[in-house]
Amino acid sequence: MMIKTEHDIIKLIEQDNWMMNVLKAARQLNLPDWWVCAGFVRSKIWDTLHHFHHRTPLPDVDVIYFDETQIDELREKKLEAKLKEIMPEVPWSVKNEARMHVVNDVSPYASAVDAIAKFPDTATALGIKLDKKDKLVLTAPCGIQDVINLEVKPTPFFAENRKLHTVYHERLRKKNWKATWHRIKIYEF
Repeated sequence: MMIKTEHDIIKLIEQDNWMMNVLKAARQLNLPDWWVCAGFVRSKIWDTLHHFHHRTPLPDVDVIYFDETQIDELREKKLEAKLKEIMPEVPWSVKNEARMHVVNDVSPYASAVDAIAKFPDTATALGIKLDKKDKLVLTAPCGIQDVINLEVKPTPFFAENRKLHTVYHERLRKKNWKATWHRIKIYEF
């Protein structure tokens, strides 16, 4: 399948029953400003572009949301437990981006999409969710060109913030994406 547009990415996910079930499970939490993001979307695109016949295992499925009224980490663990009841085989990770700026030692995020825009790399700065009418909504605050061109680059936020350069490089080393997706090109800065 050719992937050239955001619509192509949405169609790709729509055709994946497992991904749709994950999104339906996440929607059941009724979280404000929620998204399933990062590797969940990126890996599907890269697997497709590499013509893999089986899904690359995900270390986690990231569900993020933005709720300034309840920033207790314990709430996130309770939400993960709810998701585990619905789909126990999924390695859920739930994070409230209204508190994650403290963990990441950066200025507060304005929304979940603002947090996604400030992920380390552009290929991972993606989120998807189901609206109330079962329509997929994709957010790609840094665009989709890098992910569909198999390029890993720092987001503008990481590129502009010198103290984050080490975080970006350490992440690339740990993820070792080229071992799985041999065609990707990684950009240093």
